[in-house]
This record gives sequence, C-alpha cells and structure tokens, in this order.
Amino acid sequence: MNKEQHSTGPLSGYTVIDLSRALAGPHATMMLGDLGARVIKVENIQGGDDTRGWGPPFVGPEEDRQSTYFLSCNRNKESIALDLKSPDGIQTLRSMLAQADVLVENFRPGVLDRLGFDDATLQKINGKLVTLSISGFGHDGPEAWRSGYDQILQGEAGLMSLTGSGPEDPQKVGVPIGDLLAGMYGAYGVLAALLERERTGRGQQVRTSLLASIIGVHAFQGTRSTVAGQVPRAQGNHHPSIAPYGLFRSADGFVQISVGSPKLWDSLVAAFQLPTEGFETNEHRVERRDELIEAIEEKFKRHGTSQLLEMLGEAGVPSGIVRTLDEVYEWDQVRSQGLALNVQHPLLGELTLPGAPLRFFEGGKEVTRTGHSAPPLLNQDEQRIREWLKTRAQQAVR
Repeated sequence: MNKEQHSTGPLSGYTVIDLSRALAGPHATMMLGDLGARVIKVENIQGGDDTRGWGPPFVGPEEDRQSTYFLSCNRNKESIALDLKSPDGIQTLRSMLAQADVLVENFRPGVLDRLGFDDATLQKINGKLVTLSISGFGHDGPEAWRSGYDQILQGEAGLMSLTGSGPEDPQKVGVPIGDLLAGMYGAYGVLAALLERERTGRGQQVRTSLLASIIGVHAFQGTRSTVAGQVPRAQGNHHPSIAPYGLFRSADGFVQISVGSPKLWDSLVAAFQLPTEGFETNEHRVERRDELIEAIEEKFKRHGTSQLLEMLGEAGVPSGIVRTLDEVYEWDQVRSQGLALNVQHPLLGELTLPGAPLRFFEGGKEVTRTGHSAPPLLNQDEQRIREWLKTRAQQAVR
C-alpha cells in the first residue's frame, strides 16, 4: 500500500507532521492516522523516539530489538529521521510543513520557538496549518516550566487521591492515562480546528496538557469538590455514589455488578434473598456500604463465578468478570469489533496490535479504514518522503 494514498477514512487526503515523542503526541497522531490521515513521524537521528528504547519487553533480533511500548502508539505512520539543528533538517521540516495540514508537537513550552518555528513563522510557512501543542502543566501560568510525566500529573491533578484501596493507599492507573487522555483531547481539538478551517480558510493553534486532560475527566468527583464541598478520596473497587456497584468475591474468584436503579436493586434482592431493612434507597445503601458488601458477599460466596454470572444474567442485573489482557485479546467480542488488529512489520513479521476504537458506516456498510500499517522502523520512509517533497516543489515551479 502506498502510504500517501489512503483509500478509506474521513481524514484521507490530510497530512500530519508528527514532531512528538513518548506517548501523548504519538497517541494523538495515531488516532489521526487511524482516521485515514497520512502521518509523517519526524524523529531524532540519535535513536529516534525515546520509546524505541523503553523496555523490556523488547522483541526481535538482539541486534535490532523493537520496543513493544513504541509499537503500541505508532501504527499507520511513516518515519524520517532529521537533525533539527542542521540546515538540511530545518529546511526539510519547513518543506514538509508547507505541504501539511497538521503539526503535532509535545516539546516543553518554548522549545519549538527556539528551533525557529514560533507561531508567526509557522503561519508564514503555511497559513492553513493547524498546530497541536501538548504540554505537562499547560503552556502558560506559574508552573508551565515543569516537566510533565504521566505519573507525576496523575498525582498533581488529583487522580491518585481517588484511586486505590483507601485514602492511605494512593495508586496510579494501570496505563499512562494522563498521556492517553491528552492525546485524545488533542486529536479532538485538531478535528475541531480543521472543521473551522473549512469556514475560515485559516489554521490555528490547539493547546492541551496532561493537567487539563485529567481534570477534564474528574466528572462527578470534580463537582463533589467544587459544588458539594466534599473532598473525594480513594475507596477501592466500589462506586462512591451508587451501591451496590463494584467488585464482589465469589466462591472461586470475583464478579462485578452495577445496580444503578431501584428496579435493578429489587431484582438483585429477589434473586439472592438479600436483606432490605436499612437498604431501602440508594442513599441508605451508600451510607451502609460496608454492611451491604458483607451481606452480598455472604450470598455470592456460595456460588462459583460462572454460576453466579448465569444467575445475575437471568435476574437482569448487569455483571461481568475481571479479565487478564491475554483473555481480552482472545475474546470473540473484542475480535468482532476490530479491536485486535493484524499488521505486517518489516522486521517482526505479522503482529497483533490493539485496534482503533472507532468504526464508520455509510448506508449500513462499514467504511472504516482498512490496510493498516505497522509502526515504522527508524527513518524507514526517508526516500519516499524526500521524493514527495521534490515532486511538490517541481509542481510549485510549474
């Protein structure tokens, strides 16, 4: 497949220049690539994206090991390695930006300016360019200078205070959720800016940060603080405002239930002969959560997980198990949704990657992008990209 010509996807025909590294920016550009955009990843000539060295685990031959971290966030991209301190590197980047629709970067605030690509210069190069800039703590304000790493921001933005078995056990989320959310918000901002460009003909700069992205998903926990004046704290695997809603022990493992309405509570009570005195309303059940958990687990521990799920299903109570990731990617439902994606890697052969989370349909027919490409080797596409720039320059002269 010629990566310059994507036959499917709502962003087919758009070109994205990806100056980002690690996870937030690369996740954003991978999302744009999943939507059909051509994504050109510009990497440091000294080893490329930092994540190429993040491991173990590594896979492949000892002399050319590939990081599974890098593989997780760089599908559907091309790679060119440039020295952005050299005249050739700067000129090549300028030429690419002149042809691009989107630039994505997650340098610390001010670094892009020092490279000679401040906002005014970018607008002179390409007035239609949409620029996404992702930082740790925001691009201005008294702490904009701080380096933004995911776990630090999970703590600083309050997420770790909400996660864990209790107030004295702050825990990070099991994935770099601040980076991932910043990438998602960033891609969302890029799409909005491209849509506005259709009306105005002008590009603009989109900014987000790990701090903003985590606060952006505080949801009801945020309003508990800002409106109700409470200070939410971690309380394990049970919902702070709904009960019963969480993880319960069975005879041989765990099961999760979500009882979010009076009707579902009545169904659960009938199926397992639960006590009702003192548990009449959700508010009562939240106030007496520990007693409620004990009462439910006393019933649930009489049954194995499989039998318990059958009983809950018959009662119409939403329920599920806790799967390990190997079980997730073998699950027929995951496969049916295209969430396990097979690609052909130039060094590793066929790989299975987590798939894109969006699907598109027209008239009942799926038109989701096909022909996904594996994450590239460092500088894999330099010749193709330079030939593209040469062709564009010749066309401009004509």
